[in-house]
Amino acid sequence: MKLRIKKMNTDGLVRLESSGNIVEILVNEDFLHKDEESISICFRGRNSSGIVDLTMEEAKKIVDVLDAKKHLIKDFKVLRFEK
Repeated sequence: MKLRIKKMNTDGLVRLESSGNIVEILVNEDFLHKDEESISICFRGRNSSGIVDLTMEEAKKIVDVLDAKKHLIKDFKVLRFEK
């Protein structure tokens, strides 16, 4: 997983890049408030770690976009060559 973040700071625009592996995906459910459900994607890299929280609407939007483009990536082959 690769993260690229832009943030406004007092010094101006700050750009941050990090990478890591997804360690865990949590579905946060609230039985009393069903509108407040969310998905947490936990990641850990060599020098960084964090959690990306998505609302259910954001997760559904990602799934819809991936379903629409799934036909474009189903016939890929990865070729590895030795040097």
